[in-house]
Amino acid sequence: MAAINNKIKGQSQFTLAYRQFRKNKGAMVGLIIVCIFVLSAIFAPLIAPYDPLDSNLEMSLKGHSVEHPLGTDEQGRDILSRIIWGGRVSLAIGVVAVFIAMVLGVFIGVLAGYVGGKIDNALMRFMDILIAFPGILLAMAIVSALGPSTINLMIAIGIYSVPMFARVIRSSVLSVKEMEFIEAARAVGVSHFKIVLTHVLPNCIGPFLVLATLRVATAILAGAGLSFLGMGPQPPTPEWGAMLSSGRTYLRAAPWVATYPGFAIMFVVLGFNILGDGIRDALDPKLKTD
Repeated sequence: MAAINNKIKGQSQFTLAYRQFRKNKGAMVGLIIVCIFVLSAIFAPLIAPYDPLDSNLEMSLKGHSVEHPLGTDEQGRDILSRIIWGGRVSLAIGVVAVFIAMVLGVFIGVLAGYVGGKIDNALMRFMDILIAFPGILLAMAIVSALGPSTINLMIAIGIYSVPMFARVIRSSVLSVKEMEFIEAARAVGVSHFKIVLTHVLPNCIGPFLVLATLRVATAILAGAGLSFLGMGPQPPTPEWGAMLSSGRTYLRAAPWVATYPGFAIMFVVLGFNILGDGIRDALDPKLKTD
């Protein structure tokens, strides 16, 4: 009976959060923006009108036309195709970097919050050291040490994002582990690993999900910034930050070369931020209405 009640309660909580999310027009706009970019990246081979690497110097820096709706760059490559394919790289950087931060952050946060004591103190002081460095500078130092590449960029952004996840998870674990159902589980002999896996983590999913969504936007922006400085994917790989960097030389003669990649970065970051805010509002019990 208790298991059934818990299941019904869980379903009702999910339903309430879903209804609250649907009522939030801003969140739905953010979801639509994110879905457009994600679907465009997934189906890039079908959507992109040209190969993003094909160059035609005779068509370099041509403006808007029927053949090239967003114009061409200095190599005569179609900008629309490069933005669509660049979405694959930029979104992959954001998602993979956040996944790295999630895995490390959850492990550190759960270990620190659940075990406590000297382990908690040591891990949190190490997180404080990482937070003391400006995130972008720490990422630049890591990429400089490892070398510029897409993989190294993901690792760098993921590492500097770890303290945020670790602190959020630790805070949630500290509050959840003192609840009566956790004490009851310990009393009947449930192992610590199972308690963490089946009781602690599911009750920390709310703030964790919100942070993950918001950090994807931050990671995409950081990845574009580092690529702008030449620390990310190397030419001729289409990536929004690198496209923005190469296009800045032609801002007066052909502003579209840099403008459209900049718009792509702006809209996808805006979409993830609005979506994250909507998820936060939906999961906040104080904001739930009938």
